[in-house]
Amino acid sequence: MTKLFEINNGKLTANLHPGQTKAWDSKARFTWIIAGTQSGKTSFEPLWLDREIKNCGDGDYLAVTATYDLFKLKFLPEMKSYFCDLFNWQYAASEKVIWKNEGAQKYRIILRSANAEGGLESATGKAALLDECGQDEFGLGAWEAVQRRLSLSQGRVLGGTTPYNLGWLKTEVFDRWRGGDKNHQVIQFSSIMNPAFPVEEYNRAKATLPAWKFEMFYNGNFSRPAGLIYGDLTDNHYIKPFAIPASWPRYIGIDPGPNNTAVIWIAKNPETKCYYLYREYLDGDKTTHEHANAIKLLSYNENIHHWALGQKSEKQYRLDWQNEGLPVNEPNITDVDAGIDRVIALIKSKTFYIFDNLKGCKDQFGTYSRKLDDTGQPTTDIKDKEKFHYLDAVRYCVIGFDDTWSVI
Repeated sequence: MTKLFEINNGKLTANLHPGQTKAWDSKARFTWIIAGTQSGKTSFEPLWLDREIKNCGDGDYLAVTATYDLFKLKFLPEMKSYFCDLFNWQYAASEKVIWKNEGAQKYRIILRSANAEGGLESATGKAALLDECGQDEFGLGAWEAVQRRLSLSQGRVLGGTTPYNLGWLKTEVFDRWRGGDKNHQVIQFSSIMNPAFPVEEYNRAKATLPAWKFEMFYNGNFSRPAGLIYGDLTDNHYIKPFAIPASWPRYIGIDPGPNNTAVIWIAKNPETKCYYLYREYLDGDKTTHEHANAIKLLSYNENIHHWALGQKSEKQYRLDWQNEGLPVNEPNITDVDAGIDRVIALIKSKTFYIFDNLKGCKDQFGTYSRKLDDTGQPTTDIKDKEKFHYLDAVRYCVIGFDDTWSVI
């Protein structure tokens, strides 16, 4: 097979397949390759970044992959093979930086993993690569951090991934692109777009895998994965924000914590009995007093009918919030699955809607899943359950409604 890169007489030649060519030709600020496994995403990324470096000049650039394991086993070898082996850049392992100096000009590619977001906050870049950005470990917070690091230069991004869930990559990228957002371009292709990928292997996977898994992992199409807890939630449940009448009762759910305190607001239309999740709040490293003041300000003059906070065991948190003047209540249902069932019941009855500007809630609704067993079947365990602060707050809030049993 023809190699992706060849150097003849000191000149680099790239042999791109049609999907890679379309990504190369993209003029969008944010270009996304959402494609099948082994389709040529990661191997293409260094070439794209090299061009951005040539166009933007000396300075810092970001190259971010989902996890440290992926960084070691896949992403770093690809980056070193291109920049260090072909063009004699240096790799500083202690700093996780690939660098080159040309006289007064200094170039750095800062290599990071998305599940260590703190490393992203200390860098300012002119462009960024995002490798396997669809994985669960590459969260919305990491994507937002990358955008902040590129804000001064309005730098471009190339993201490459196989789809794994229906989180932010679906709601904040794919749906925006499909809706006409010119900042984004999505390029999708199957594994066999790569001429080196065996057609026989593609056909074997098609014949043996569940349809959702084949579509995601080999065709690069979004599908509803097994184990997705709120799989009944569709695009129709997301609506444009509207002015909520002052008379409508409101409900607040709070998931407290020292590092992540999440709060959500839900309003009820008393005539249609429909509920609208209309506001979200997530912050950390603040005192209860600071959180409470922020929530009071956001809820000023609203008809708050019920405040729900935490699990039954989190009595001290409730006492602390009550001392701040907020009449928070303990849940009347302690079983997690029973609370989830109430949320699902509202979703299925088409009486639960979410404002589509709530990025955090949308991301978590699309990634909240059961662990799968060795046969690919959902278990009773929730995957990474400690990460879903918004959805815990939603559950606390919903079990405080006085009419949800009627829809189960």
